[in-house]
Amino acid sequence: MKAMILAAGKGERMRPLTNQIPKPLLDVAGKPLIVWHLEKLAQANFKEVIINHA
Repeated sequence: MKAMILAAGKGERMRPLTNQIPKPLLDVAGKPLIVWHLEKLAQANFKEVIINHA
């Protein structure tokens, strides 16, 4: 199965946290946010993941 993670955007609503780091790389409970998504997709047997960015 394929999945797409929509990771584009400036993260303006999360400022000042996103002033220096992109939103998908923000640390949440010890891991970047994007890692949480990728792990859950892997657990759900997604074999291909596309991540868009801007």
